[in-house]
Amino acid sequence: MRVAIGADHAGFHLKGPLSDMLRELGYEVVDCGGVNDPKDDYPDFADALGTAVMKGEAERGVLVCGSGIGANIAVNKIPGVRASIAHDSYSARQGVEHDDMNVLVLGGRVIGIETAREVLKSFLSASFSGEERHARRLAKVQAIESRYSSADPGTHA
Repeated sequence: MRVAIGADHAGFHLKGPLSDMLRELGYEVVDCGGVNDPKDDYPDFADALGTAVMKGEAERGVLVCGSGIGANIAVNKIPGVRASIAHDSYSARQGVEHDDMNVLVLGGRVIGIETAREVLKSFLSASFSGEERHARRLAKVQAIESRYSSADPGTHA
């Protein structure tokens, strides 16, 4: 599986260790940028990572900024991306199993490296259940996305 990873300066300290862990576990890592530059902006890395997932260049992604909130908001603007912040293994696993989450967002100033590793492992080892109720809900989410992604940005069709 290819996993995209990106981080702004506030999440950069997690990017290297998480990338190394991914490689050790046999994943192909797609680097979507980030250097330790306090002048960088999380939307740039969210855009690069989300685009990689949308285009199928990576099946999953992990994105890190200070709190996770800004990056989460930005990456969810990209069609086909279903991202969420998860700072615990249960949420990371359930997000995939029930909601087909494909991007894990972490807050670099919120979570420690060992917990981040465990959360990432849970995210990557999970798969969408495909249960009828989850598939039905996912279809409704995709219908909302489709309706708004095809609308004029100034309207709410």
